[in-house]
Amino acid sequence: MKAFLRDRKVRDIFWQVLASVALVAVVVFFVKNASDNMVKAGIASGFNFLWRDSGIEVPFNLTGYKPSDTIWALLWTGIVNTLLVSVASVFLATVVGFTVGLMRLSRNWLLSTLAAVYIEFVRNIPLLFFVLFWYFGVLAALPTPKESFDFLGLIFLNRRGLSIPTPNDVSGFHLALLAVLVLVVVQIVLARWARARQARTGQDFPVWVVGFVLCGALPLMLFVWAGALTSWDLPILRGFNYRGGFVLVPEFVALFMALSTYTAGFIAEVVRGGIQSVRQGQLDAARALGLTPGRVVRLVVIPQAMPVIIPPITSQYLNLIKNSSFGAAIAYPEIVAVFMGSALVATGQAIEIIAITLGIYLTIGIAVSIFMNWYNARHKLVTR
Repeated sequence: MKAFLRDRKVRDIFWQVLASVALVAVVVFFVKNASDNMVKAGIASGFNFLWRDSGIEVPFNLTGYKPSDTIWALLWTGIVNTLLVSVASVFLATVVGFTVGLMRLSRNWLLSTLAAVYIEFVRNIPLLFFVLFWYFGVLAALPTPKESFDFLGLIFLNRRGLSIPTPNDVSGFHLALLAVLVLVVVQIVLARWARARQARTGQDFPVWVVGFVLCGALPLMLFVWAGALTSWDLPILRGFNYRGGFVLVPEFVALFMALSTYTAGFIAEVVRGGIQSVRQGQLDAARALGLTPGRVVRLVVIPQAMPVIIPPITSQYLNLIKNSSFGAAIAYPEIVAVFMGSALVATGQAIEIIAITLGIYLTIGIAVSIFMNWYNARHKLVTR
């Protein structure tokens, strides 16, 4: 018996079971305590409140939500707004971060210094400052609707947002989008063929030039053609504001710019570290083969740096998604503002609403992690 108790595996299992039981007991205690308090306060538990009429106004939504809709529709609107600002910010932050990271390694003193100043400034300032700066310091300084910045008489920028025309019929754009998807598939197939051809014969193919035509010039021409054949709902100044078209509210722009510029500083450092992890001998060998500096970066440096860059950049993407909750500070209708704020006040279902919100953030985060891990595994270097 003593020998059995002294077995390391037995002890490890015992302490793990004990810790698990203690954790479950703590969770059960808090759930029971919260349930008893809700009964005493006369608050019914459960998720039936999701099907009540919300009665909550959401000024910016892409789902067609109305105050007469259910709280479930309100939740979906908050999720869509959260994903919208997160995806847009991830894209811009990645582009700016990679650019600043490359500038940081430039031999040009001015470019390197500007990049270093930007990175250090961003990394040592709270994100809330960026949100408030863009909202109150930049967008609030824009003119009133009557004095809007006018772009070709079609687009109007003022402190209430960016008013843009919207098409009355989108069927032409659907066809253009389908054609663009076909062109992207053609470009992917062409790139794989060119890579195989280069490995087999050593002959290069202008993939980037063809890609610019297939995925840049032709899609632009298709959308211009679709727009020319479509009637538009134009913004018109009526009273104290513009009516018609679509208004991109300043809260979205402020949160989008804050998340993008803030996260880009951290991504820039990740990119710099990844590039510096590539051995100098690899660069010397690439230059000895006669590759241009641009091709050295594209064909040698970036492929070897990506396995180092992707794991920490995934953390920055996850932080950006979670930081979108700062939109509540400027009344941007993301999930925390409309669901954990307005819906919680209206229903009093604090535990259910907090649990649902945490579950949504957890689901989004796990999905992003799975995708980035798949991407990292797909592009990892194969060595002998």
